[in-house]
Amino acid sequence: MIRAILIINNHGKPRLIKFYEHYSEDEQQKIVKEVFHLVSRRDDDVCNFLEGGTLVGGQDYRLIYRHYATLYFVFCVDSSESELGILDLIQVFVEALDKCFENVCELDLIFHVDKVICCFKKSF
Repeated sequence: MIRAILIINNHGKPRLIKFYEHYSEDEQQKIVKEVFHLVSRRDDDVCNFLEGGTLVGGQDYRLIYRHYATLYFVFCVDSSESELGILDLIQVFVEALDKCFENVCELDLIFHVDKVICCFKKSF
């Protein structure tokens, strides 16, 4: 089951966040910070799956991510989800954004939030 979807830029600023469990705003900010530190420190040639960390649910949770240009697309899922299926889902979402914006970039996510959310809802 998908627990959270995060799109974070290279500087750790969230561009789109969707939690499927209730967290306070402070907890959400801590989770975003922890997730960014986990994924940003990894080399580009390593596996795109890693353990969820202490704030995101521990051992039963996985972070599955892709790094495109200046954005990290991160899914927090439990162990019942297929890692390769989630990577494919990230690819489909990015392709949908590309169709919507013609070569999507971080600025599109900032200035056209309404279109991004619409595309997000159609994809998930």
